[in-house]
Amino acid sequence: MIGMKKGRYSISAFFPIYNDECTVKKMVMDALSVLRTITDDYEIILVDDCSIDKSGRIADSLAKKYRQVRVMHHRKNRGYGGALKTGITSARKDLIFYTDGDAQYDARELAKLYPLIGNADVVNGYKIKRHDVLYRIVLGRLYNAFVKVMFHMKIRDIDCDFRLFRRRVFKDITLESNSGVICVEMMKKIQLTGARIAEVPVHHYERVGGVSQFFKVMKISSVFLGLAKQWWKLMVVRKLQELAG
Repeated sequence: MIGMKKGRYSISAFFPIYNDECTVKKMVMDALSVLRTITDDYEIILVDDCSIDKSGRIADSLAKKYRQVRVMHHRKNRGYGGALKTGITSARKDLIFYTDGDAQYDARELAKLYPLIGNADVVNGYKIKRHDVLYRIVLGRLYNAFVKVMFHMKIRDIDCDFRLFRRRVFKDITLESNSGVICVEMMKKIQLTGARIAEVPVHHYERVGGVSQFFKVMKISSVFLGLAKQWWKLMVVRKLQELAG
């Protein structure tokens, strides 16, 4: 590791899970394999967002087998944003790493992010190439371009959910969104604090199970409603407060 000594930082790694029974075990095993190489103090948190498949039971069995693993169960589905908020508030270590529980990212690539955290507050991944069905690739590109312009975002891939944070960046940030819009809200609020953000290319893989909950046609209207609310608060109201203050 460049400029890093094993054990310098403790790490909380969490994965939001919703009907990911095919990939939960792989995510945990991959996370264990990489965390063991970079720190002696770590934990893995599985946030089960009221899955209706075997995800919750698999997560519980992994927690019984590995002392570093614990599970947070939502009694009601709180959405992707709700799962992320649970993971962040449950984290106990110096650093917080998260990626999705569907294994479209390789948790072992945390090893690519970790060396950069010494000179950054956030290390954000960006997809080398997106492996999805065509309509999701198109929607993803349009969405990314749209939010970068509307929110003056400085990172290149806002919907790459492969991130490593210093836990302290959340000290003065309150997250509100319960949908996938939370990624825009979170990264914009972090950007507004003046936090140092580094970026690293990571691989993206085809989904092996489950169904994405974000870019679904029936949810597009609610996504843009959520974006509109955050844009009003973060871009308009905040600017008016600055002018008045």
